Amino acid sequence: METKLEEIAVKAWAEKDLRFTSLCHHITRELIGESLNHISPKSAPGIDGITVSQAKEDFHLWVEEMLQSIHRKGYKAPTVKRVWIPKPGKSEERPLGVPCITDRALQRSVTKVLEAIYEQDFLACSFGGRPNLSAHHALATFNEIVSGKYVNWVLEADLKNFFGSLSQQWLIRFVEHRVGDPRIISLIRRWLKAGILENGEIHLSDSGVPQGGSISVLLSNIYLHYVLDLWFEKVVKPKLKGEAYLIRYIDDFVVCFKHRSDARMFQEGLQERLEKFSLELAPTKTRLVEFGRFAQRNAVASGKKTETVYFLGFTHFCARNLKGNFMVGRKTEKTRFKRSVEKIYALLKDIRHFSIKDQREKINQVLRGHYAYYGMGGNTESINRIHRLSQKYWRKMLNSRGRKRNITWEKFNKLLALYPLQAPRQRMTFKKMKAIAVL
Repeated sequence: METKLEEIAVKAWAEKDLRFTSLCHHITRELIGESLNHISPKSAPGIDGITVSQAKEDFHLWVEEMLQSIHRKGYKAPTVKRVWIPKPGKSEERPLGVPCITDRALQRSVTKVLEAIYEQDFLACSFGGRPNLSAHHALATFNEIVSGKYVNWVLEADLKNFFGSLSQQWLIRFVEHRVGDPRIISLIRRWLKAGILENGEIHLSDSGVPQGGSISVLLSNIYLHYVLDLWFEKVVKPKLKGEAYLIRYIDDFVVCFKHRSDARMFQEGLQERLEKFSLELAPTKTRLVEFGRFAQRNAVASGKKTETVYFLGFTHFCARNLKGNFMVGRKTEKTRFKRSVEKIYALLKDIRHFSIKDQREKINQVLRGHYAYYGMGGNTESINRIHRLSQKYWRKMLNSRGRKRNITWEKFNKLLALYPLQAPRQRMTFKKMKAIAVL
């Protein structure tokens, strides 16, 4: 199977205008089984109530029927169950789609086949939802561009309700540039039109992609590949006076410019471009910032503070190392930091009557997840602070279990020696340098 997908990838890379008219035979029993095995056993069931373990047990009963329906273009995508989950750190909730387990396995299989094609097309500026790429790669690229290129201005942008707003008609047209197999196109149409089940009612929509399935991320990337990435590279950049660089992580993106006039021109053109494809910028998350080593120099000369850039959960600021050279500093964005602290505090309240060993395991699980994302070079102070606050609140919760409140710091430190909390690893990019923010 891997060899066949590699052959598709080679052909897609060699022939950029080729339409693949026969792809469905790559959706095999083995590929669907492999995709099913990648789904977490803890995944919630869809509207049919079938769990991951049940789907695996009955695999031989449903997979052949599924494959036959795909080939005759008769597959009926199950309605997606919608649940509402609280937005971290906010009072409002956001919708989350829960597809059926069997449908999720099929989506993953189709995604794997289509990725063989589109991974050859996607540009280097795109990072989200792609194999072997992550937000850390996007952040490292931003750091390299601002530190090493002639950059003075940064436009930080976010798309308003992107997953629910994009045009399904345009999406199908974009997919058909590369995919000519009517069975695959039929599958994608069925997923787009599957509908959402909420409060016993099915809601259909002519816009957006169903969230929760793996195919949604790929389709979203395809959409913005044509709407934003290619447009910026082929149309916008040749018209600019100076250097410009786009860095996109799904619907979050920043654009770095040498000249302010170029940034203003792009911002105006971006509004028109997005409107054509039923998209809109989120006003509160879109702004043009003077940022970089020249912005830092100008701010020092005028006695003003340098501005900061918010991107992918980090606050980026202009700084200098001990040698006096410019560098981009980063720290956990304050609302994200507050959200993490609240999560740990809420956890401690829920588990305060657990055994000490079990409490330690639960806390460490949360800390490891936090360190895995925010433990980037230059952010040592923020992740160390999370570690210290976790110890402080743990001691507070232990004292709240009884009336005596006699767990002093001396006693607590002895407890930590037996049940230590996960300490952050020091993964500094500039190991022996201290970032000094220019105020």
